Amino acid sequence: MVSPAQSAHNSAQKGKQPSLAQLRAFAAVAEHLHFRDAAAAIGMSQPALSGAVSALEEALGVQLLERTTRKVLLSPAGERLAVRAKAVLDAVGELLEEAEAVRAPFTGVLRLGVIPTVAPYLLPTVLRLVHGRYPDLDLQVHEEQTYSLLEGLASGRLDVLLLAVPLGVPGITELPLFDEDFVLVTPDDHPLGGRTDIPRDALRELHLLLLDEGHCLRDQALDICREAGRTDGAAVTTTAAGLSTLVQLVAGGLGVTLLPRTAVKVETGRNPSLVTGHFADPAPSRRVALAMRTGAARAAEFQELAEALRGALASLPVRVLSADAR
Repeated sequence: MVSPAQSAHNSAQKGKQPSLAQLRAFAAVAEHLHFRDAAAAIGMSQPALSGAVSALEEALGVQLLERTTRKVLLSPAGERLAVRAKAVLDAVGELLEEAEAVRAPFTGVLRLGVIPTVAPYLLPTVLRLVHGRYPDLDLQVHEEQTYSLLEGLASGRLDVLLLAVPLGVPGITELPLFDEDFVLVTPDDHPLGGRTDIPRDALRELHLLLLDEGHCLRDQALDICREAGRTDGAAVTTTAAGLSTLVQLVAGGLGVTLLPRTAVKVETGRNPSLVTGHFADPAPSRRVALAMRTGAARAAEFQELAEALRGALASLPVRVLSADAR
């Protein structure tokens, strides 16, 4: 039998509603299991974060955390409610995103993620387009590797991506922009330098320089080599974190490399010791696209942006694709 005091306490608890700030604080602690790291992640002081979590525990009438001198653990109730708290915060985020999209297209913040092997070569065109056509759009650019961009898109940290596809990731819609060929960059005294009919099987025995692990361009180059019949035992040297360094290694006579055509002018134009060779048709190529969350509130904006980019990028050495390209 419930005592009058307990009944009064339960009634008081029912009258309390957790705030978004409390839920955000608890979700951060549940993710990091560390008060200092959680506070830094959401831009809150550690005392304020601790107070918010305590207030949430009081409002809900359950203990969410087990605090020790060394670490923080989720209680059984905390394990269950952390999932609910994240769902609530995600729903609120979607509500705000929808409201922003309804207010006016191409206004507010747009967080664009770009891979390193695209950013230096396409961003000048992208920025000119955005500044000229969408002056009220606050474009924020984040250059990261593919796996990090996909994580950012899934978590809502990023809005749309500019990267090589196909991704093969559920819940992501790809808006194709263009295909571009790869070319072979060699020292000027290399027998394949400057040729326009290089067969793919020439890649079988070349001393090929590639980017470090984690770059999608490395994976694409290896796929091209395997298609050409190159065995996994053939010499591949991985020493460069970026295309600029890779090209300098080629200029120094350490090997040859593959570059997408959009990178050629920037990376080889000022070095007379480098020569570009082109493959016989059909040349190896990659596809670049915008990628968005399937069902994104701003999907119509992103589709319009993709169409505008197709027009703006047509002056580059690429094959622009239609919106329904497969």
